[in-house]
Amino acid sequence: MAVATTWQIRGSYFESCNCDAICPCRRIDGVPGGRSTHGICTGVLSWLIEDGNAAGTDLAGLKVALAIRYDDDEPGSPWTWVLYLDERADEEQRAALEAIYTGRLGGDAETHFPWAWKPSELLAVRPVTIELDHTQRRQWLRIRNHVTVRIRDRYAGGETVTCVIPGHDRDGEELVADELLVKDGPLTFFYSGTCGYAASFAYAGG
Repeated sequence: MAVATTWQIRGSYFESCNCDAICPCRRIDGVPGGRSTHGICTGVLSWLIEDGNAAGTDLAGLKVALAIRYDDDEPGSPWTWVLYLDERADEEQRAALEAIYTGRLGGDAETHFPWAWKPSELLAVRPVTIELDHTQRRQWLRIRNHVTVRIRDRYAGGETVTCVIPGHDRDGEELVADELLVKDGPLTFFYSGTCGYAASFAYAGG
């Protein structure tokens, strides 16, 4: 059950997964998405919080990332995921971020985070150094010993593309990844030339 805590965060978002660009999970020219390219989706999601708080706890400047996997053919397509939290966060900030991104605080998490509304298995919550740059079309993410993502450029097509995680109400940009690497127990994979996506985000609850 969600705890009645008022929270809001906004900032920039980028992701990459093993699907071909344009990721078929997205809404393309207003048409809802469907199955992932290969039936099994593995990827990384990242957020740079520019401004935000939870019950008065300041969250501005903090970074969050997820490594994820799900299978379209598994009943309910449950997500398996690892949550990475900025190690610069103090105990209260870390608890607030974990509560938001696991969906425990409800609000927009219930409509933007599939791992919160679907069955899911959270493998670990890791306080780590998250090196992250959301420069347009040159985004990159590095979590030592676990994750590397580098965007090569924008996808060349002219389609309008939106994604449920930042929100279909927000203009986004389809990207192509130069490198997508995760090494974290059962979530271990490497790809190059697969899809990416970037947009702004604004979530709230309470």
